[in-house]
Amino acid sequence: MKRIKAGFVLLSNSLDLMPSTRIAVFNMFPYLTAANIDPHVVFDPARGNEIPTVDGLAEQLIAEKFDVIVFQKVHGPSVENLVRELCGAGIKTVYSVCDLVDVAMATATDATLVVTDYLKHQYPPALLSKIHTVHDGIEQPLIKKTEWSSLRGTRRNKLRAILITSAHLDRLPIIVTPPSWLELTIVGRYTPDMVLFQRFRSGVGTVMRQKTSAARTECLRFLTSPNIRRVTWSPDVAYSEMCRADIGIIPIDTNPEHCPEAAAPFWKVKSENRLTMKMCVGLPVVATPIPSYEPIIKQGVNGFLARTALDWKQSLEELRDPAVRRGVGENARETVIDNYSMSAQAASLIDVLNHIMIEKCGLEDGRSRSKWPSPPGW
Repeated sequence: MKRIKAGFVLLSNSLDLMPSTRIAVFNMFPYLTAANIDPHVVFDPARGNEIPTVDGLAEQLIAEKFDVIVFQKVHGPSVENLVRELCGAGIKTVYSVCDLVDVAMATATDATLVVTDYLKHQYPPALLSKIHTVHDGIEQPLIKKTEWSSLRGTRRNKLRAILITSAHLDRLPIIVTPPSWLELTIVGRYTPDMVLFQRFRSGVGTVMRQKTSAARTECLRFLTSPNIRRVTWSPDVAYSEMCRADIGIIPIDTNPEHCPEAAAPFWKVKSENRLTMKMCVGLPVVATPIPSYEPIIKQGVNGFLARTALDWKQSLEELRDPAVRRGVGENARETVIDNYSMSAQAASLIDVLNHIMIEKCGLEDGRSRSKWPSPPGW
């Protein structure tokens, strides 16, 4: 069988990876190699750039006889021109995107990979046969909670909640501040601890930048809350904090509202990655209902969906019970451990690549994902 030569045009530099590049590209390489696909990085930007200049790359890719090129979240005029040049030379193309709808790229390429079924159905019906769902695979499936607190949460003996975000939050959506019996750790895009004066000056500036008095009040309460701790994100920190926590939370600001005539707002096209990561650790999670979360959570069984402040209060109160926390957390892990594993998502990606290469490489149709081998050591 001919080995497929696949090239990847990256969103971020391979030495300073954004999470999406790590999850959608480098985590997949061992599985692709085991499935008779030879992956190569063919464009490695100096820094993250969704609209790079890739002029002149087509000649190199054609000369090196690539079979398929995957564009990881990059788009724009230069990328579209490259896609057309590759198409003219008989090289297949795939657009891999996580949080936006790009009809031009989906039209130009042979296949488009999206991370949720909701995102798939934001494309025009004529393109749906070319759109495929490949979820974000859980990166550390072996890491899970091994100890559960017997506390019910009081002012003196607080329970611990964890929120992991790619942002630098200056307020806590919906909740505003945690209840008195709950200590919240936010793992996000925060700089390491500054000296007290710098931290105070930064906080004052953040409050004053808010556009309304209500927003300034929320921001001030967030920054001064004794129950909120902010730490700098890293993979190791994220997982260690999740294992220490009792509850996972994902409150999401759902403004602006989605007008039917307009494109879906950013909050509606988020992937389920932050949810499935917490669930796989064995945490009971309370989350704002968004399209990627709703199919996963069974209310009160493997998690909680909470829309209003009252919903959040009631859900968190239920999780004060140690038995409920442990039961929901164990159900959560069971729900996602297989369906959202890296191997399951790699199988979906391999199926797409196999499908579009059938005619070009003479592969036999109908090969099921169960026939693809796992990477050595997995």
